[in-house]
Amino acid sequence: MCTENDRAGEMPDQSGTASAAAAEQAVYKTILVAFDGSEFSRSALREASLRTRRYGGKVIMVHAVYFDEEEFGAAPEQLEKRFDLGRKICFQAKEEVSSEYGIAVESVICQGDPPEVITAMARERGADLIALGTHGRKGLRRMLMGSVTSQVVLDAPCDVMVVRKPCSDCTGSYESVLVPFDGSASSRRALQRACSLAKSDGADITVLYVIPRYEEMVEFLRTGSIRKSLHGEAERIIGEARNEALSSGISAASLVREGAAPESIVEVARMLESQLIVMGSHGWKGVERAIMGSTAERVITNAPCPVLVVK
Repeated sequence: MCTENDRAGEMPDQSGTASAAAAEQAVYKTILVAFDGSEFSRSALREASLRTRRYGGKVIMVHAVYFDEEEFGAAPEQLEKRFDLGRKICFQAKEEVSSEYGIAVESVICQGDPPEVITAMARERGADLIALGTHGRKGLRRMLMGSVTSQVVLDAPCDVMVVRKPCSDCTGSYESVLVPFDGSASSRRALQRACSLAKSDGADITVLYVIPRYEEMVEFLRTGSIRKSLHGEAERIIGEARNEALSSGISAASLVREGAAPESIVEVARMLESQLIVMGSHGWKGVERAIMGSTAERVITNAPCPVLVVK
């Protein structure tokens, strides 16, 4: 069951108000924002709204009403109360966006499990980006990373941007982009998307390759020849990344680090004051799907900036 709110402010379609040049540059034309009224979902909404104001397109807010039949079966009126609350917080958010950024936002309130609602609506509305917030949980909660965020990243039919920061820093564009690259098809897609963003935003791109510390996994001490071979392989892979960027008309800087990939990515992002990390998604299955891939999970949880997962 879903209900739709009218657009707030009766603003014109932003694809018409943005300049033709900006509209042509837009990497994402339909951004679906998972919205629950929290600080981080508001940050995701503002980030999406600023980008839409700058480049055109449209923003669709989705609010999921989860109703446990067993828990609330004796009080069915709670369902309508939750829908009313969803309508209220979405209407208020749309009014704020209309007033601050001058764009119209659509909203949809649906009953269902939030990850399922979000991904289903992204498919139905043809979204090319889902934006959502996460709360950076710790301990056991950190292992799960928040079921909504991890499940959406896994099942989304399009790219996903995860925002975990207050939006005083939001600009709608990115001047410094970090791309972890390992030569896989997934990381190549991420690099291609980063190059597209660089063209539209005028961003600087840094490609990062992390040499894993194999002795920590298989308990052997690397010889000088093994170390040289690993660094040679790193330079080859990072050279491929630079060449791919150049073929897209982008000159990318590059870095090679040793260590655990998640920690190295976060550390470099902090060092470079990156405004966005662009990563690939490997489409994990089975047990791997349950943990979502430790690198992506730990980067999203600890990143100092938004993380864009490219599908």
